[in-house]
Amino acid sequence: MPSIGSRITRLLVKYYLAPKFAPDRSIEEQRRALCSVSKLARLPRGTSVERVSLGTIPAEWVRAPSVPEGEGAVILYFHGGGFFIGSCETHRELVTRISKASNVRVLQIEYRLAPEHKFPAANEDCLTAYRYLIDQGISPKSIVLGGDSAGGCLTIMTLLSLRDAGDPLPAAAFMLSPVGDCVHYDGESYQSRAELDPWLNQEGLELTMGYYHDDVEEKPPILSPIRQDLGGLPPLLIQVGDDEILLSDSIRMAERAKEAGVDVILEKWDYMWHVFQSFAVTVPEGRRAIKNIGAFVHEHIGRIV
Repeated sequence: MPSIGSRITRLLVKYYLAPKFAPDRSIEEQRRALCSVSKLARLPRGTSVERVSLGTIPAEWVRAPSVPEGEGAVILYFHGGGFFIGSCETHRELVTRISKASNVRVLQIEYRLAPEHKFPAANEDCLTAYRYLIDQGISPKSIVLGGDSAGGCLTIMTLLSLRDAGDPLPAAAFMLSPVGDCVHYDGESYQSRAELDPWLNQEGLELTMGYYHDDVEEKPPILSPIRQDLGGLPPLLIQVGDDEILLSDSIRMAERAKEAGVDVILEKWDYMWHVFQSFAVTVPEGRRAIKNIGAFVHEHIGRIV
């Protein structure tokens, strides 16, 4: 059964948070709402946050108090938000928890947001950030990519773009409730989980995806990662809630990856919703999921830390 904390938080999400991000709310209203909610989070004393610029891309290094200083390994993280909301600030608490669990510093970027910046702006910024790390002399074997929701989509798209360009790939990647297809919405969970999902709905998802690519007449394959050949990618960890409409995206992504010979772990969390890990302060399941992320990261680059 779900924990008491998750049951209480689920009600908060459904009746208080979700209405703030409904399709009838303006983009600016939703951006302000996410920023306001994120200000309630408190970082552990001693957390290090260093703002930097990767050329024109704002970013920040986040290091949990327990993470030793030094160059070592890196998690490159892409925040979620439907390609149109979100920032380093809104995801800093989640990123700090991931840093602590993995004992690794995190570089989080603020890629350009839609609709002001259409496809492929966000994709380009993610590639630029990864190549920045390589140019700084950091070995690909020392890098893990990660992201949630649209950031999870950017994670898999970045991997595919790097592979197709012949770039060296990172050691591994993890995705939390990733959007697996920005163009087609044909997963069975869009129907089977429609009443269960307290956070997302298909109407809102189609609208926000359109902010990013609605002016692209011929949709490029990269916008539908789960329909692509996933061969040659590094080990993947995918976490998804069993009660979210994007469940099918994660299942299909894991299936295609396995068929292509990729080492992939799919964690399907009973009773959980979209990116439940971001509510870890009150949801024990979220804390356990983040602990698993830490173990996954450590397995693939722990020897470098």
